[in-house]
This record gives sequence, structure tokens and C-alpha cells, in this order.
Amino acid sequence: MGANRNAPVIIRRKKVVAANGHHGGAWKVAYADFVTAMMAFFMLMWLLNATTEKQRQGLADYFSPTISLSPTSGGGDGNFGGDSIFSEDTLAQNGLGATNLKPAPRTPGPSGNNPTEEEERFAEIESRLARGGESMADDNILRHVVTRITDEGLIVEVFSLDGDPLFVDGSDEPTPLLEDLIDLIGEVFGYATNQVAVKGFSRAYPVVLLQNPAWSNSLNWSEKARSMLTRRLAPTRMERVSGHADRSPAVRPPMSIRNDRLEIVLLRSVEA
Repeated sequence: MGANRNAPVIIRRKKVVAANGHHGGAWKVAYADFVTAMMAFFMLMWLLNATTEKQRQGLADYFSPTISLSPTSGGGDGNFGGDSIFSEDTLAQNGLGATNLKPAPRTPGPSGNNPTEEEERFAEIESRLARGGESMADDNILRHVVTRITDEGLIVEVFSLDGDPLFVDGSDEPTPLLEDLIDLIGEVFGYATNQVAVKGFSRAYPVVLLQNPAWSNSLNWSEKARSMLTRRLAPTRMERVSGHADRSPAVRPPMSIRNDRLEIVLLRSVEA
């Protein structure tokens, strides 16, 4: 039998798919972002370890939106003079506006703007304290110091750090670190005749303790600091000594050793 010439012709095409094709480079972009983020993280950790508490506070203040970067700001006197609802008194007109959560330091003077002689003395003592170290050892102890000028006076805060406490744990025995700090503070306070107050603060302790040592520690520490200061200053300059336990933590969490601290205050003169 011959072939059927009218039968349909069927053509079969085979599609060949190559293996291991190109899958795009999006993963490379994601990996690069990850490496960049890790590098930034480690640089941040290094900077936190390499800077002092005062330097970190200065950086935080610089980037804070409540503090003016210009020495003066706009606004005038009287109603609608440029004050915002977050300013204290007229500080916003001088470039120092702030909220109640972050009040700006005040510098009262005869005209309300010019610093008084006492303000200048405080600033000079603060500067002398910052320049107190000429060696690496002195620079190390200054890591434990922050200063600020308030309505109460010049506050010099000294605090413990991990591995560098002010007192031997569980006692009022000062460490060599505190001995050096008190000696430095007593020296610079000798440039003024103002009265001095000493406040002690303690970190929080677990509530399960039968006896909470926070109150006794803070009071014993401030009394010990007062006694050490009298080696440099006249005992009659000591105005008051107080212990505040763990009621005013400086940092979180309250159990951080950074909250073991002393505030030595060069008090403002009492005006008649």
C-alpha cells in the first residue's frame, strides 16, 4: 500500500533550557548595605568607648533640636516677640530656648544677659578642672568627672565606672581614684571662697535584699568626701552633707554602677 499523500505533516520543536542561568545581582546590593551598616555600628561602638561623658553630652547637645546652633536667634521684646510655648522666661530670644524636660542653663547678670563676677569665677574654676590633667593618668581620672553650672552653683559630679569604682565595694573606703579626684577638686575650689555642699547618690539594689544599703552608702560616701575635702579646704566652708540613695539615677538602668556618684557643689553666694 502506498503512503497517504494527504496526511498532515507534524513538526515537533524541542525547547532547550540552559542550566545555571544568570539570577541577577540584587543580593550583592543587600550584602553591601549589610557590610556598611556593620562598619558604622563598630565605628559607633569605638567612638562611645573613646570619648568622655562630657564630650558625649556636648555631641548630644549639638544635635538636639531644642538648642540653637547660633549664639543669637530672632524675636523681639513684648507680646509676639518670637518666644515659643517651650521657652523658659526670655531665654529663647537669646538662642537658649528649651523645654521643661531639657532646660537650658541660666547665666544671670545685672542686665539679665551679661555674666556676673561669680559666673566668671565658676567658669574659670570649671576650666581649671578640665585642664587639671597633664598626663595620661590624669586624663583617665577626668573620665569620671562632669561639670555644670546651675542656679545652685557649680556642680562637679564624680562617678564610678565599670572596673573603676569610687569606693571599695560595700564600704566607704575610698579608692586611689577618688583620692586623686578629691585632691584635684579641693585644689580648684581653693580659688573661690564660696560654701561647699556634698551630695551622695547610690545605684539601686534588688528589692529582695533584707537590708537595702542605698541610703547608708550614699550618706557615708558624702560624709567621707566631706572629710577628705577638709584636707584642702577650711572646715567652715562645708555648708551641708546629704545622702539621696537611689532616688535620682543619672542613667538607666538604675542598677548601673554609673549611678554610684558624688555631687560636690560650689554654692552661689547668698545675696543680702
